[in-house]
Amino acid sequence: MAPRKQAVSGLRIADVAKMANVAPITVSRVLNLPEQVKESTRNRVLKVIEETGFVPNQNAGALASNRSRLVAVLVPMLTNPIFSDTFQAIAEQLAANGYQVLLGISGYEAEQEQELLDVILSRRPDGIILTGTVHTEPSRKRLRATGVPVVETWDISDAPIDMLVGFSHAQVGHSVANHLLDQGYRHFALLSVDDPRGKLRAMAFLETLQARGITDIVHQSFTDLPALEQGREGLARILATDDTPRVVVCTSDTVAHGVLTEAASRQLSVPEQLSVFGFGDMNFAAHTYPPLSTVRIDGKYIGQRAATALLRRLKEDNYEPVNDDIGFTLVDRCSTRQQTPHE
Repeated sequence: MAPRKQAVSGLRIADVAKMANVAPITVSRVLNLPEQVKESTRNRVLKVIEETGFVPNQNAGALASNRSRLVAVLVPMLTNPIFSDTFQAIAEQLAANGYQVLLGISGYEAEQEQELLDVILSRRPDGIILTGTVHTEPSRKRLRATGVPVVETWDISDAPIDMLVGFSHAQVGHSVANHLLDQGYRHFALLSVDDPRGKLRAMAFLETLQARGITDIVHQSFTDLPALEQGREGLARILATDDTPRVVVCTSDTVAHGVLTEAASRQLSVPEQLSVFGFGDMNFAAHTYPPLSTVRIDGKYIGQRAATALLRRLKEDNYEPVNDDIGFTLVDRCSTRQQTPHE
């Protein structure tokens, strides 16, 4: 067996070029534009790179081109399939165009996002993709001052930092309330999670019910990230004070799944005795028992659209910033049912 070759430390492109008996520009082309190099020459250079363990200095290339080829993406969490679908779509499209992704987890805290942005901006990213439109004022000022292209996602705003791809959470709340009222529901409970976008949906939902004369609404709110146990605990709290909630609306499918689980443990029939409505149409929503009625958001499309907008901005100096409202879809499944008015 041939001895294993050891990586050579401190190598530069010029050293690799000398070993391969080519010009340094040829090594650079092999690394960046391999299709422009004759196959035999390319293979000779690649063999030297493999044998020496050479790693190109990306910072040097970035300085020369004034581009870092780095895009920062900030999401609240990755355990939620919605956000992971969005991030996956962004990462795949950026990678296909030669960009690396720096991932930051911001939770639902604008202050935590600000700390991440302080670190990220020091790396001089070519672009930044954010989740939501709620940011600290220092973050807004700094992002605008740097001139780095920014795409805000998962919400809409009258005053975006730069580009925007999302939908109206307030409109979701209004639409869910009107949809259930039109189906004949008159007795409501609400389980919400205290994140900025969930609060918008919850507030709009309550306002719409109140505007249509429904004021006796049981509301339980949680401060942590959405979790199944919140749904179980929330329904238990509701039933402790109100034994006849007709429909429980949740600001997350995860919480709604917990409501279904708690209802099953108490032998409550869904939707005959209790109806449940969620948000997100996560990958499990159609497979709960019974299948969950919810609001469908195309997280993958948000990611694709955000990446496309950012890439066009980076390639075209005069590209008009996008401001896209992608909308949402109400999905009726078996956890709610059509009723006659005032049933």
